[in-house]
Amino acid sequence: MTADNAQTLDVSTEDRLRADFYNFLGLLLAGPPDQLLLDQMAGLTGDASDLGQAIQAMARVAKVTKPAAAEREFNALFIGLGRGELLPYASFYLTGFLNEKPLAQLRNDMASRGITRAQNVYEPEDNIASLMEMMAGMIIGRFGAPASLEDQKAFWSKHIGPWAAHFYSDLEGAESSVLYASVGTAGRVFMEIEREAFRMTAA
Repeated sequence: MTADNAQTLDVSTEDRLRADFYNFLGLLLAGPPDQLLLDQMAGLTGDASDLGQAIQAMARVAKVTKPAAAEREFNALFIGLGRGELLPYASFYLTGFLNEKPLAQLRNDMASRGITRAQNVYEPEDNIASLMEMMAGMIIGRFGAPASLEDQKAFWSKHIGPWAAHFYSDLEGAESSVLYASVGTAGRVFMEIEREAFRMTAA
């Protein structure tokens, strides 16, 4: 344990910020935000970059969103009667069906990295919220030593890159999206930044 803890100190400020944003997206996509999380969103500030602008837009919407409205929106998007407007799973986006090969491949990669599903979570592991949380954990070393950039790139390129930007784009344009439209924009822009950053790293 001590070796791993020592290594987490080596995570750069930039990587901590990346992990924080992955965690933040994971939190918003795992369940509807309560007042505390809405207040945190409303307090966010951004710069003139595309991501900064998306974060500012998210803060503006969060300021005028009540928890009950956020919960209705989340349910319409992801739960619905029978199913929500969107199915936020890698298997569905990549094959058109749930619980397909992408989920099996993810479970193999999770096992090899010592990542296990939380006991109180019953969703398939290839849902977008879980993948955002896994990526955050790999960056900061929640599952052992922080993952190398090469390992992050391999995981991202296999399990997130092929579909997450498409999902966030769908979230932006979903009929039920108001608060989550702004989350979709921020997520899509962040995925584009990550794609470009990984593209620039050595293969």
